[in-house]
Amino acid sequence: MPFPSQNLETQSSFASGVDMAVSRVATPLSNSQQPDGGLRAWGTVLGSFLAVFCCFGHANAYGVYQDYYTQYYLINESASAISWIGTTNVYLVMLGGLISGALHDRGYFYHVFIGGAILQSFSLFMLSLAHPGRYYQIFLAQGLGSGIAQGLMFVPSLAVLSQHFRQRKTLVMAIVMSGATIGGAVYTIMLNSLINGPMGFSKGVRASAVVETALLLVACLITRTGVECPPPSVNFRKVAKSCFSEAPFILTMIGFACFEVGYVYVLFYFQTDSIKHGLSSTFSFYSLVILNLSSVFGQLGAGFLPMLIGVLDTTIAALIVTAVLIFGMIWLGSVSSVVIIGVLFGIASGISISIIAPVIAFLTRDPSELGTRLGIAYPVLGLGALVGPPIAGALLTDRYIWWAPSVFCGTVVLLGAVLFIVLRILELRKARKGADGRME
Repeated sequence: MPFPSQNLETQSSFASGVDMAVSRVATPLSNSQQPDGGLRAWGTVLGSFLAVFCCFGHANAYGVYQDYYTQYYLINESASAISWIGTTNVYLVMLGGLISGALHDRGYFYHVFIGGAILQSFSLFMLSLAHPGRYYQIFLAQGLGSGIAQGLMFVPSLAVLSQHFRQRKTLVMAIVMSGATIGGAVYTIMLNSLINGPMGFSKGVRASAVVETALLLVACLITRTGVECPPPSVNFRKVAKSCFSEAPFILTMIGFACFEVGYVYVLFYFQTDSIKHGLSSTFSFYSLVILNLSSVFGQLGAGFLPMLIGVLDTTIAALIVTAVLIFGMIWLGSVSSVVIIGVLFGIASGISISIIAPVIAFLTRDPSELGTRLGIAYPVLGLGALVGPPIAGALLTDRYIWWAPSVFCGTVVLLGAVLFIVLRILELRKARKGADGRME
């Protein structure tokens, strides 16, 4: 049962959190000035969808690379060292939003969007030229190059939507963000078929680079800016100081950082776990597909569950389920166990990923600070994604001791749930004090 007044606050903050999660909150335009749809607008939706499809699709399919590098291409490197490639990529996407978001607000959308697309294409072609055993070549191309490119594209591809829509921002952003899970499923199938097929690594990556270049070219041609909103006058230092002095905000960042530790671990190691437990390669190649497609249902759940039980209760439940399923990976060993854990984890993690912005919005008193607070929060919580899988890989060792990383990551995610329980208690006390004050 949500605490007093949470339902109304949740509905407002949830909607605003999704609508403004990726851009600073600008001074609103009048209804006559701001458009709401049209051919140009929906073309931009398609272009942004393709950008997210390519960028996060590749990132969500990194488990294919992790498995291939571990078994064939970087056999002299530990699983921990290999996972740094993927975690660096993911973290740079989150960190890049600070820069690309600021440049977008200053009118440089085309510069960062097209520049990111070019760099992403270039990085993939460079990855196809990497030689077996050359860790630094793969790290530079996939970890740094592709990570920076995706960081340049991600925030602007979502922020530009607010220039085209007045009343349907939540809908179009949900459509665009679905590209991440759909792309993850498609790229998992494509990369497994190409890299683990007759083409091999170099030709397979090059073929995927050609496909991605074509999609990004279409995205660059049809994604257009709309009515520009005047930039907000937000004091970054003041907001940052406020963020790191508020216990609820600190608990939120640490709590979601704990979630990222376990989430990215499963994303990177789920396919390898299936193969090493004796399941056929053909079925194991589809384990990430099952997980990614199930995340769509989690994203849908994140759209209505907070309206029913509140954002904090939804977050607590999702993190507890996520932790239990990570513990369950210890006993992974059959087709049914992979399907069950993949589906349930996809749903729970989909809710958790989608609820980040609404939770931060729920804790933000001044809506004009929301974009800045999100820009501060994402790089901090992204630290969990950066260090989690390498630690898990070190615990896994070359002997593939699966219980060790599963216990570690599951415990960390459970700790995140405990932090949100503490946050809920703090908010409950605050609500009660407010009610007592009004009664007096």
